[in-house]
Amino acid sequence: MPQFPFHSPPVAGQVISVAPGVLWARIPLPYRLDHVNVYLVQDGDSWTLIDTGINTDEAKAAWQALLGGPLSHVSISRVVVTHHHPDHIGLAGWLCGKFGAEMLTSQTAYMTSRVISLAPHETGLRHYFDFYVNHGMSEEGAGLVAIHGSEYLMLVAELPPTFLRLVLADKITIGRREFRVITADGHAPEQILLYCEQDRLLFAADQIIEKISPNVSVFAGEPNGDPLGHFLRTLRFMRQELPDDVLVLSGHGRPFYGLHERCLELEAHHEGRCQRIREACAKAPHSVADLVPILFTRKLDAHQMSFAFTETLAHINRLVRRSELAAVRTAEKVRYVTT
Repeated sequence: MPQFPFHSPPVAGQVISVAPGVLWARIPLPYRLDHVNVYLVQDGDSWTLIDTGINTDEAKAAWQALLGGPLSHVSISRVVVTHHHPDHIGLAGWLCGKFGAEMLTSQTAYMTSRVISLAPHETGLRHYFDFYVNHGMSEEGAGLVAIHGSEYLMLVAELPPTFLRLVLADKITIGRREFRVITADGHAPEQILLYCEQDRLLFAADQIIEKISPNVSVFAGEPNGDPLGHFLRTLRFMRQELPDDVLVLSGHGRPFYGLHERCLELEAHHEGRCQRIREACAKAPHSVADLVPILFTRKLDAHQMSFAFTETLAHINRLVRRSELAAVRTAEKVRYVTT
């Protein structure tokens, strides 16, 4: 069973020490998942920050409370961004500007965030609208989800004009610790994880979280992609390459011990979802829209629907790759049947 050395998370405006020279704080999010974890690692006379929070007034106020309170002594010299999602990269530019800090991330995270900010809004909306309709969503629903489901992607402060690229197998020294850079895929492309073998610390970003599975979604620009396959492969890599007794410091939820068991739980969770899809498509052809309520039984708003829809397609695409489903295309929509 996973073990949780810190039963309660830090309250607003406070930090918790999770290891010598490692602090844990939370920044609020305006969603059902209402927080993101950020970590500070002592780096000589300054600190390295891992992830930043989203670009909202509430998140900035949370940072001001931290910097005026328990972090009033802190100078941030480096900001490590694990991936391009706004709850992780959203305030990187703001904080780098405030402290004159350097930003470190993957090239994928940096360039993806820049592309999103520069992409023509109307073109993107039309593409997403067509994507949802082609997979069975009503035009009314597709209009709502295309507009409101992707609004959060714009909640990113202007990024620094330069960054330092992190790649798989890099080593980065933070204070007295040496961290190995691991890149993970599935939740986000080339997501950065940092592992310190000496102290058994794993900054796991959103790859592995205590209770929930991170969202694993098909990107509308790559509709036949296999992010679930990438995600499962990364979980297997983590079980094989990392010891079980690491302290997992995730982007959401609580830090925990029990890496290998949690990886196995996530693998079983997604296989169970694949099984539900197989059973439904064995009875009749189903579109993505038909399958969403089979996997997600609670009521979903437009933001949640955008994630649920594209995650359902991720499971379908995994089954197609495994030759367990086949697509049946008509002029109206795409449906799937078992092979």
